[in-house]
Order: sequence, then structure tokens, then C-alpha cells
Amino acid sequence: MDLATVLLTIILISIFAYFCSFGKYNKKNLPPGPRALPLFGNILTMDIGAPHKTFMKLAKQYGTVFTVHLGRSKFIVLCGYDTLKDALVNHAEAFSERAKVPIFTATSKGYGIVFSNGENWKVMRRFTLQTLRDYGMGKRTIEDRITQECDCLVQKLRSYEGRPFSDTTCIYAAVTNIIMSILLSKRYDYEDPTLLRLMSLICENIKLLSSPGVMLYNCYPNLAYYLTRAPKKIFKNINIFGDLIRESFTKQEQELDVNDQRNLIDAFLTKQREGKPESTQYYHNENLIMLVADLFGAGMETTSTTLRWGILLMMKYSEIQQKVHDEIERVMGSAQPQMEHRKEMPYTDAVIHEIQRLADLAPSGLYATAKDVTFRGYFIPQGTTVIALLHSALRDKDYFEKPDDFYPEHFLDSHGNFKKNEAFIPFSIGKRSCTGENLAKMELFLFFTSLLQNFTFRPPPGATLDLTPDRGFTNAPKPYEVCAIPRS
Repeated sequence: MDLATVLLTIILISIFAYFCSFGKYNKKNLPPGPRALPLFGNILTMDIGAPHKTFMKLAKQYGTVFTVHLGRSKFIVLCGYDTLKDALVNHAEAFSERAKVPIFTATSKGYGIVFSNGENWKVMRRFTLQTLRDYGMGKRTIEDRITQECDCLVQKLRSYEGRPFSDTTCIYAAVTNIIMSILLSKRYDYEDPTLLRLMSLICENIKLLSSPGVMLYNCYPNLAYYLTRAPKKIFKNINIFGDLIRESFTKQEQELDVNDQRNLIDAFLTKQREGKPESTQYYHNENLIMLVADLFGAGMETTSTTLRWGILLMMKYSEIQQKVHDEIERVMGSAQPQMEHRKEMPYTDAVIHEIQRLADLAPSGLYATAKDVTFRGYFIPQGTTVIALLHSALRDKDYFEKPDDFYPEHFLDSHGNFKKNEAFIPFSIGKRSCTGENLAKMELFLFFTSLLQNFTFRPPPGATLDLTPDRGFTNAPKPYEVCAIPRS
């Protein structure tokens, strides 16, 4: 069934529901926004593949706080770093909930950490932060694991002997092994069928989440589920992923020694056995499966995709790649890259930050108001979905001199020293900021410097380098091939 037929069917079936329910929203003192069409709202004027681009255009007309309607649902959009900081930090309690988007509500069922709310979210976030610290995040133990994986990745790239190859699978596998070491104390070969299956399930879902079918499902879940295939495929993938994870922690449960906990799953299973009220209320298997899925997906996708952007940008800007090579040679030589090197490598650090800024992996964060709030003169009711446009901060002209260019000098002062930029918020800010931020920063520095220490990255002869993001829930680069030329 094509999109036009789907839309026509929705019109015929839903028009009565629209007239019954759309007018119930209290429009008193809401932020301004474009006029909404009956039933569709503003969805027909949206760039479905890159909605953040539409929001940026609307911000020029309506300001940094405005209202849009997608289907029959109302959204408040926040643009610009100053506005985002005001909401997510200065009004943190009011903007602390996660939006109840139908596709995520259906897949997570309110469990895990990314899409949960209330006390469940607080308990899971507290447990996750503590356990990640216990099992190495920010410590030398996890740094050693990452450097070992860097060596494996370097050897894999050397095996291509400078021939063109696609870097997607090996980089995803290397990064996935880090989060799997924390979750399961296990490392997989890059060609391991189980690892490849887990990665393919997550990657396919990330693609599907930006599809027109899922957009329709989020606007009209009761109808679109039967009219489009994308939601069904996402649910099927989640169930398969859950079965694979359940099999893994079932084996660990049989071997569990509460006095010798090896990883996050061991720590969770130990909580189950404590016999406290929260042991059954929060530390149940459904929460464990979704927590592992959340950490696996976030731990795999963001860092690996940033590294792929980094390689693509190094090919595109060979003069910047050479400056990174020069700094690595001057500071590290042939020594194994370590986190302690970062303070001596301001240019490389600036390049990594600029890769993250320009990659813009998660252009929008989805929030909801935990209570009624008056924000910047507008009344926003409790439970309203809020789109925090992180893209607008990373491209904020008030903070970045050349927001649309790859310009590492955004993070360097006039003396060549690294300087922080407060509008650099790829991990978001406030209560819902990324729990794995410190781990991701360590991975990016160690993987990136190891790769640039060992290789010069060049495009295959005759290749055209396209910096336009591929369509997906995250801004991944389009598939490309690279030649990794050994430097020694």
C-alpha cells in the first residue's frame, strides 16, 4: 500500500475522531506556531527525513519557543543553546520526563532507562551510573579494554592492505565489544554470528524509526499499525533481541556468585536476590532486557557512527588529517595511545569535538513536562511533549563562528590551546543527559588516535565524498569505502 493510499484511508476513518478530540486542547497562552490543518496538523509541511531542518526554518519565523502539531498531537519545540539551557537546566524538574511517543512506548513498555519515567527511571538511572562506575567507566580498567580492542581493530584494517573496504561492520563490532564487556564480560570476534545478528537488529530498527510508516504510527497508532509494515518489523526485531539477551543472562544466572560479580548483568541479578521491595518492583527481567537493549543500542550506535564520520571527514579534509598525524607523532610517537595524552594534544581533541558537533548524531531530544510550567512567558501544560532541538545548539551562530563548516578552531583559543564551548551538547544537558558520556569520550579519543596513529585514510580512486547524512533515526554517514594506508 503506497503512502497516498495510507493517508486517504486515515482521513476517512479518523475524521470523526479529529472533530471530537482535536479541539479539546487548551490554547491559552501557548507558544506561537504555524497554522495546523485538520487531522494532519503540520505534518504535510515537514521534512520527514530531517524534521530538524523544518524546525530550524520555523524558529526564524516564530522564535526559539514554538508549537507544532503532528497529526492530532501537540509539540513544543525549543531552539538555540540559551533556550535549551534555560529549559533543561534552569527548569530541570519541569522538563525532566521522557515523551510518550507511541513507537517507543510500545517497544519499551516503560522499562529500561531511555524511555522510562518516574521512580522506575530514577532507580534504573541510579543503578546504571553506579554500575558503570564500578565496572570501569572513567577508570584504567576500561581504558585497558578499549586499548586492547583498538589493537584488534588496527589489525583488522591492516588486513585490507590498503585496498578499498567498507568500515561499517568492523567499527561497529569493535565499539560493541566495549559495551558487551561491561554487560557480559565477553568479547566477540568481528565475524561472530551472534554479534552480527545483534548489531543488524539494532541498525535495522534505527533505519526504520525514521520511516514514513513509523511517522504515521506515532500520529495514528491504532490505524497505522495495520496499514504499514515498519512498526511490525520493529516490534519483531525487539522481540528477537530480547530473546537473545534473555538467553545470555539465563546462563549467567546459573553461574552467578553474588560475592564475585563480574559485570552489569551480574549486578542486576544480585539486586533481584536481595529480597527488598524494590527487588521485585524494579529489578525484574523485563527491566533488565530493556536496560540491556538501551545500553547496547546507545553504546554501539553513537560512538561507532561518530568514528565513521571522523574517517570520512579525515578523507575529505586531508590537511586536517595531516595536522592530527603531526601532533600524534610529536606527542605519542609509536607509544600506545592513553587518556593521559589528551591534555597534550589540543588540536586532536578539538578535531574530535568538531567531528561530534558536525556529525550531529541526535538532532532532537524528546522530553515531556512533568508539571505545568510557565516558560519564557508561555504556559506549557503537564504532559506536553517537548522537542529539544540539540541541532540548533550545535549550529548556534552565537557560539560557533562557522556553524556549517568543519572548523576545529571552534575549540581552540588564539594560542592553540583547547577551549571548551558551552553550546557543545551532543550528549544533551540536564537530568536526561547521556549516562554513558564519559565512556563515549574515552572511546572516541582512544579509537580515533589509534586509527590515525596507524593509518592515513584516503578515498578510493575516483570516489566522490558525500557529507550528506543518510536517512535514519540518527545522522549516520551514507555508506562509503575507504583505503586505510598503513603509516608504518
